[in-house]
Amino acid sequence: MPDLSCLVLNCTLKPSPADSSAELLGSQVLEAFEELGVAGSMVRVVDHDVRFGVTTDEGDGDQWPTLREKLLASQILVMVTPIWLGQPSSVCKMVLERLDAELGETDDDGRPSMFGKVAGIGVVGNEDGAHHVTADLAQALDDVGFTIPAQATTYWVGEAMQAVDYKDMSPTPEKTAQTTQVLARNATHLARLLAESPYPAG
Repeated sequence: MPDLSCLVLNCTLKPSPADSSAELLGSQVLEAFEELGVAGSMVRVVDHDVRFGVTTDEGDGDQWPTLREKLLASQILVMVTPIWLGQPSSVCKMVLERLDAELGETDDDGRPSMFGKVAGIGVVGNEDGAHHVTADLAQALDDVGFTIPAQATTYWVGEAMQAVDYKDMSPTPEKTAQTTQVLARNATHLARLLAESPYPAG
């Protein structure tokens, strides 16, 4: 079986070392992949000087190209975002805008650069909105060429108008733990299939 790697992009608004529910969920996602033999790493995007834009390199010290290299070297991407005002974080939206550049990038065989890569989604928040955020991310990731497996989202949302965060939950809620396992299992399965049988070149 091909060796696989996973990159988790943590789109929290909080720079390190601040506690982050998205960081916790991302870590749990990585653990689930590691149990399946998939190596992984997580990047807290806000810790890097990623510029606004829709190209692969906005110049002037832009650090997106470094993160893009990690993405290109991985077969699986999981984007983890908090919910703010029912929306994915501004950091998450910025990442999607940078991924827009991939619409004009191709591999050596002329396929779009993200063809053959699998994407999953993690969402945390203390209000409703996980399905809306998932729909936004899934559409955008599919649009730039990622393949979305069955049930490729794990999430937790707390009771409305309360202050409990995912990082405050102990033990991890059973349903979220289950969906994290399903995400990792299905993404790994699909990534292996695509590694062995890539999409045809145009």
